[in-house]
Amino acid sequence: MSFFKKIICLVVLAVTVVAQISYAAAIPRPNFILILADDLGYGDIGPFGSKSNRTPNLDRMAREGMKLTSFYAAPVCTPSRAQILTGCYAKRVSLPNVIFPAAPVGLSAKEATIAELLKPSGYSTMVIGKWHVGDHPDFLPTRHGFDHYFGLPYSNDMGAKTADEMAGSKKIKKPGTPPLPLMRDDKVVEIVTSKGQEKITERYTDEAVKFIRKNQKTPFFLYLPHAAVHTPIHPGDKFRGSTYSPFGDWVAELDWSVGRVLETLKELKLDKNTLVIFTSDNGPWLVQGTNSGTAGPLRGGKGSTYEGGVREPTIAWWPGQIASGSVCDAVAANFDFLPTFVKLAGGSVPTDRKIDGKDIGPLLLGKTNASPHTAHYYFTGAKLQAVRSGSWKLAIAPRAGEAPKEGDAFTPRLYNLDDEIGERTDVAGQHPEVVKRLQELISEMDSDLGAVNDGPGVRPPGRVDHPIGLWLPGQEPAAATSEPKPRQAK
Repeated sequence: MSFFKKIICLVVLAVTVVAQISYAAAIPRPNFILILADDLGYGDIGPFGSKSNRTPNLDRMAREGMKLTSFYAAPVCTPSRAQILTGCYAKRVSLPNVIFPAAPVGLSAKEATIAELLKPSGYSTMVIGKWHVGDHPDFLPTRHGFDHYFGLPYSNDMGAKTADEMAGSKKIKKPGTPPLPLMRDDKVVEIVTSKGQEKITERYTDEAVKFIRKNQKTPFFLYLPHAAVHTPIHPGDKFRGSTYSPFGDWVAELDWSVGRVLETLKELKLDKNTLVIFTSDNGPWLVQGTNSGTAGPLRGGKGSTYEGGVREPTIAWWPGQIASGSVCDAVAANFDFLPTFVKLAGGSVPTDRKIDGKDIGPLLLGKTNASPHTAHYYFTGAKLQAVRSGSWKLAIAPRAGEAPKEGDAFTPRLYNLDDEIGERTDVAGQHPEVVKRLQELISEMDSDLGAVNDGPGVRPPGRVDHPIGLWLPGQEPAAATSEPKPRQAK
């Protein structure tokens, strides 16, 4: 390359970098609403190809906003939520697996959440819905930058049965398992029964509208992680029987909730100053049969690192800023929310620790169509199973249906996701140079977080010596009434 061509390339690069750095200064500081579905598949809503589920509000949201078609989460609940809150791969913050009620680990106080990073910029913050990164008092939302919390601290199938529900039932949780507690801030306010779950989506939506109205004069961040459509399936009275199945009914109610949030923003004239994102925590829980959704054209579902387990139906909506009817296929992930929101709010992302997320504001606003990630890594628990770079995905460990015969080694498999989104054709033999390049990316991650065991980049979780379950005051079992010891550093 000639000297002059080098100069031109450097100038173009500098202009691009300056444009991306300064883009946030040219737009108003927005409110943020992040709506998270639970176990909703890539093919479960109209904008992503569903012909069976009624989603008119999400359809409208996509028409007025942007579909992100290569947007990633983790394969299961807790890791996805940890990634959203911290901007890091779940393994980095030591929350790579689902945690259960009264677990001794949770979100570390040393991690900075989106809410904590938005507070210095004057944001009011609230979580409404499923938390699931620890239910000990040290791990709850109000200890991690959120002003208020209303919701269930873990999945809607994790509570012990209440006395009336246990009558005639053989499926009783082990003694000492807390019931399903609905919380207001850091207090349990009621125990949610099976019947009570039928009102949970409506109650969450009412709380969301109330929060928006209360904070319409100040910037706010609302994190709305729904129980829908995780089993057990509990659509509300107004939606039960309205579609082809209870699952379809609950998708319809979820869509209604999204519509009510958007209409509230328009009524209050906040729509042009609010970035709303809709996504899911992982793919459909296929083993639930008719109570699960579909990944559409993708292979696999919840719990797997096939695309169907981790690629999520995602829509971004911000009238006047995000182009109507736009589509972005650049690779992005739920850990990108933290740096993106903080940058748009005029805040600063921590520099004293590694954050895996990147600012995707330029993608959302149409300033670029290039992913900020050289590679995206797929973990199941603490084990690295695959890497994607551009259209290429290399699987380095067996997934469902890929287990080698006893004594045989697993041969890495290469897929071109642009050519075949369903991950059926291994093209490693035709592209050894691509396999080599992606294996080099695997080695880089192995030296950071580790491919199987923990690497030097893994940070400890929050930990308590004596975890306690969440019960209504006065109903705690004797073992849960003792004062927990302070958390010990690991």
